[in-house]
Amino acid sequence: MTPPTAPFEIPPIITYAVPGFVLLIIIEMIFVKLTRKGRYDYRDSATSLAMGFGNRVFGIMFGGLAVLAYFAVYEFRLFNLGWTWPVMVACFFAEDLAYYWFHRIAHERRFFWASHIVHHSSQHYNLTTALRQTWTGTLGLTFIFWLPLVYIGFPPLMVLMFSSISLVYQFWIHTETIGRMGPFEWLFNTPSHHRVHHATNPKYLDANYAGVLIIWDRMFGSFVAEDDAERPHYGIVSQLGTFNPFRVAFHEWLGIWRDVASAKNLSHVFGYVFGPPGWSPDGSRKTSASIKADWAARRAPPPSSAVAAE
Repeated sequence: MTPPTAPFEIPPIITYAVPGFVLLIIIEMIFVKLTRKGRYDYRDSATSLAMGFGNRVFGIMFGGLAVLAYFAVYEFRLFNLGWTWPVMVACFFAEDLAYYWFHRIAHERRFFWASHIVHHSSQHYNLTTALRQTWTGTLGLTFIFWLPLVYIGFPPLMVLMFSSISLVYQFWIHTETIGRMGPFEWLFNTPSHHRVHHATNPKYLDANYAGVLIIWDRMFGSFVAEDDAERPHYGIVSQLGTFNPFRVAFHEWLGIWRDVASAKNLSHVFGYVFGPPGWSPDGSRKTSASIKADWAARRAPPPSSAVAAE
């Protein structure tokens, strides 16, 4: 059965948004130059723009595989859901929830982190950082997190539409020029929430995976508020120290390959590929969990003399 036709023409949302992206980047650059609020490194921004361009190229080359998977799974859907307003509202929430779990697992499992790490590799946080996107997302199977939606019966084009809207929404939250936003932050992802997500401070690691709605982080215990007393430091735990787009794009995949090649057994292979980033058989490497545990231990108050005496 052919998926139901949308009652309106769906434009290429991301393509149409590009001129707006460029204009906002220029405005932010001028604002940062005049106010010194925020930071730009033009080599870093050039790398981010190169990664964004490469993402579009690889999307053209391989993105069709994800679309084919959507339509293939849709053939086995549980329900026939049409383009009605209630279905579209439900799809918006379902897509945003799917994004949350994709994003969370992309931080918790190295195979998916190998693609997503690209977006976190900049040590700066500005609107060009939003364009620092992976080249290996489709080949890295990131699309599988949205397949349950088409299996339920949401039309593939509807899911793709809301995915595009989510990506466009997330562009503007990559900035240090906007502070807190009051009650808006109770429900929606904002620059403050997303600064926390991009930070390498132990206090902020593995938090705020939201796409559009911050409610999922609040529901699933991954929300951390930005602390005015602790400025976020950006990048990844082991900074790359390069502006070479090809190293940025593929360095974690190469790291996986080297680790698998040196693995002594299948359990080690599995750990290197699907364990948390930083996993090692002897625990000698740092993971987010170990970094946060060390930080918490350092912050713990010393035992009282009475307890010590006991």
